[in-house]
Amino acid sequence: MAISRDLTAAEIVALGETHLVKTYKRAPMVLSHGRGVRVWDTDGREYLDFAAGIAVNALGHADAGMAAVLAEQAAKLTHTSNLYYTMPQIALAAKLTAHSFADRVFFTNSGTEANEAAIKFARKYARVTHQAAEKTHVVCFEHAFHGRTMGSLALTPKEAYQAPFRPLMPDVVVLPFNDQAALAQITERVCSVFIEPIQGEGGIHEASPEFLRALRARCDQVGALLVFDEVQCGLGRTGDLWAHTASGVTPDMMTLAKPLAGGLPIGALLTTERVAAALTYGDHGSTFAGGPLITAVANYVFERISAPEFLAHVRRVGGYLKARLAALSSPKIKEVRGRGLMIGVEFTDELAARVVEQGYAHGLLLVSAGTSVLRVIPPLIVTEHECDLFVERLAAILERL
Repeated sequence: MAISRDLTAAEIVALGETHLVKTYKRAPMVLSHGRGVRVWDTDGREYLDFAAGIAVNALGHADAGMAAVLAEQAAKLTHTSNLYYTMPQIALAAKLTAHSFADRVFFTNSGTEANEAAIKFARKYARVTHQAAEKTHVVCFEHAFHGRTMGSLALTPKEAYQAPFRPLMPDVVVLPFNDQAALAQITERVCSVFIEPIQGEGGIHEASPEFLRALRARCDQVGALLVFDEVQCGLGRTGDLWAHTASGVTPDMMTLAKPLAGGLPIGALLTTERVAAALTYGDHGSTFAGGPLITAVANYVFERISAPEFLAHVRRVGGYLKARLAALSSPKIKEVRGRGLMIGVEFTDELAARVVEQGYAHGLLLVSAGTSVLRVIPPLIVTEHECDLFVERLAAILERL
């Protein structure tokens, strides 16, 4: 079926409703193009993008450097599989290990795949190192989000997500977040503990340094691996390259994804040599992961994001935006929290979906975190002026509500 370029937005939406599986409640417009922090729909309406593709478009839209790297690599080599070495993949792995605790990298295509790999790596490590077939339990925390594939879904304790797909992966223990007393439930049967240093979909809640230190100590006591899921909070989002470094705690593995290639699909599992040594040929794999096209772009994005002046920009603008939001005199705002450009605005009622919907009419693309929290995660290149426009429009929405 040929699709005409002259279709109206309503006709394109109708085609989508006909042909797409209805797992997403999509916004009622068709996006056409973007530049920086702004996007336009097919009717010419302009929006400030404060969702960034769910914390993905770190460099905004249509970044000239990304486009140039993408075109150059596409003209040379796009895919080889992981049966061969390519320079972009090795260069990216070297950058990631040089700027982190890790010694080795396993590439994936998404964050949920990175967490699936971490589950498998932890199980294999426990079997090889501890010679214990029963050391299979995996710990996660309330309100966590680690993905939607079957293993990572088991670590995402939200009833609406899990209920239709049970039975899920067994041997999962869910503990309260930031509760040190609950860590006693991490027993010798636990092979790994997954935690987001700052919960994203869970409502922008930060794990306290004291909690992370106690968690690290407990993992060491029982021989469990500590896995930091920085799929959303990592790679400059907080104003530090990694969200966990502010706590002084080092994990055994860390999962990454969303902004790593600035909008192209990639994920990564970073691990120590100690854990990686338990893996051997054939233990895990991926046809597309770490391909030369994606990793060439990711090299460019990582160099931009990891630059000290870029991270300083995120800290400065993030602090400015948080202060502007905190100064809003709306009785509908309960709390403003977060770090860098990962901010949660919690409302006194379940207003998040209505604020997102009202945002379209006010020229804003927004995303929620649950029913009562607005997740403010713009591109990391956002300016103070664009933050001012966002706050003014959000204030108008809240006043109207």
